Amino acid sequence: MRLLEEDLGTRLFIRTLRHVALTPGGLLLFDEARLLIAQADALTSRFRQMGQQQATTLKIGALDSAAAGLIPQLLHAFRQRYPQTEVQIFEDKTLRLLPRLKSGRLDLIFIRPPEKKEPEIVMRFLFNEAIVVAVAECHPLAKRDCLQIEDLQDQPLIVPERKSRPHSHNLSINLFAEAGLSARIAQLADEKRTIINLVAAELGSAIVPQWTSRMPARNVSYIRLTGKGAGAINGLPLSVAWMRDARDPLREKMLEILMAQPQLSA
Repeated sequence: MRLLEEDLGTRLFIRTLRHVALTPGGLLLFDEARLLIAQADALTSRFRQMGQQQATTLKIGALDSAAAGLIPQLLHAFRQRYPQTEVQIFEDKTLRLLPRLKSGRLDLIFIRPPEKKEPEIVMRFLFNEAIVVAVAECHPLAKRDCLQIEDLQDQPLIVPERKSRPHSHNLSINLFAEAGLSARIAQLADEKRTIINLVAAELGSAIVPQWTSRMPARNVSYIRLTGKGAGAINGLPLSVAWMRDARDPLREKMLEILMAQPQLSA
């Protein structure tokens, strides 16, 4: 700040041992700088909207399970009505999809709702994804039609890293806590594909979204989870999100189809 004062040739702050305040020149600079930033943001928004209005490509981001389960159904319905529109799908975690949405690199994302809400993002809850237990086909539990959380009490579990997948991690831990049990964590893993491969290698079982069963995998069975624990925590939440101030006709068409089909949005 002293270098800025030297460059401008005026004092911007009144400094004492206990207090710092803006001078009249500092107040003027503050107001003008805030106006310039607002104008720059408005200009960026205008150009972004112009590009979106002219675009013929819709860029969608989605979690791995949503990409395997929801997106194929939604894309099929969309292409029946708008066959000339190109749709690009980007699969990643929530924490990586949100920055891409805010930067304009994605138009619409399907994510786990974050704990902290951001006012510039519209977040609409869709439904809770059902959960299942993934076990190796040779596992003693593999022939069961359904399981309760008590059946997994002494089973080694493969659990997602909390930092990268907080909803999935907390779900696995909380299901046991609701039943008065402790999870026996054998391995932490980051990617859903890695978790399923570890299950196939007979290193443990995993609690995963039901749509994970659509991912091709050998030597893995998926069993429905029932009982008090499974009912207390009603699956994994899935939300759709987009930028509040960005107008995008293609995005609106996709949202219209999503909300019009109960099997996709409920």
